[in-house]
Amino acid sequence: MTKFAYFCGHEQWQPEQLVRHAVLAEEAGFDMAVVSEHFHPWVDDRSASGFAFSTIGAMANATNGLEFATGVTTPLWRFHPGVVAQASATLDRLSGGRFNLGVGTGENINEGPLGFEFPRYAERAARMREALEIMRRLLDGEKLTFDGEYYQTDRAKLYSPPLGPVPIWLAAGGPKSAALAAAKAEGIITSVKDPADTIERVVEPSKAAAAELGRPAPKILASRWSIKANNDDEAWEALYSWRGLRAPGRLEAVDPQTLRERADELPRDEVLGRYSLVSTADDIVETYSPLIEDLNADVVTIQMASLDQEGLIEMLGSDVLPRLRAKAEN
Repeated sequence: MTKFAYFCGHEQWQPEQLVRHAVLAEEAGFDMAVVSEHFHPWVDDRSASGFAFSTIGAMANATNGLEFATGVTTPLWRFHPGVVAQASATLDRLSGGRFNLGVGTGENINEGPLGFEFPRYAERAARMREALEIMRRLLDGEKLTFDGEYYQTDRAKLYSPPLGPVPIWLAAGGPKSAALAAAKAEGIITSVKDPADTIERVVEPSKAAAAELGRPAPKILASRWSIKANNDDEAWEALYSWRGLRAPGRLEAVDPQTLRERADELPRDEVLGRYSLVSTADDIVETYSPLIEDLNADVVTIQMASLDQEGLIEMLGSDVLPRLRAKAEN
């Protein structure tokens, strides 16, 4: 059965606002909240940067059945993978077993400000391979002595273990990360622009790698960015906290000011053109239907910004989710 998630962006909203959004999302009928985890936001002039693990704990206390997933955290520098496993186990207990751990190889904007070097993908992937093994084994209850190239543990054990299995989802935008997810994780988190491209570069490689290893194909959590607005001026205002996300050099930047300046040097139409612009419930259904019909995603994440976020959540619950669920059931 397809689940539907609402995206809670720490880069735009303060943590207390996100807790309110999670409550509204549950009331609207969402199954899950996908919560971004950042140290720095994408711009410096209108932004936020709360600590996601604390926010999710508060969300868990304020909701009853809503699941949670980090979307995504990086267990490679700021956090030792063992610490991420400990945080995940605690959140699983506080939520009554509703936590999913989403991880990714990250961006320098979260690591560089704290003095860490941000290497090329090959090293990040090698680190992630070790991190995934450490987190899985700790979450599964092992007392772990691990001597890897990048990480070590000495009889590490979670003495406040999770209530049950905690799924690990790995962010993937290409075949290498998709194959790693197939080998070491239970699911994939992927941001979709062109569904056909995602199928070719992520879904099919993950299935092939899993089959070769004799493992089940990883589940797919698919997200898509859209902006609800009646015109370009409204769209630009709604996008304001996110405009640095599409600026050149996104992965390498350290300072949100740099990304804001680069984004503002681009033609506004070029920035807006990288998002799906929607104004009605029909537009939203049309935008997210391919994640159901083409990708057959296990979780569809509605990742949206608008000038009235609480009103948007209510509208998604009344006019969008029932129609998307009907499509998923057919």
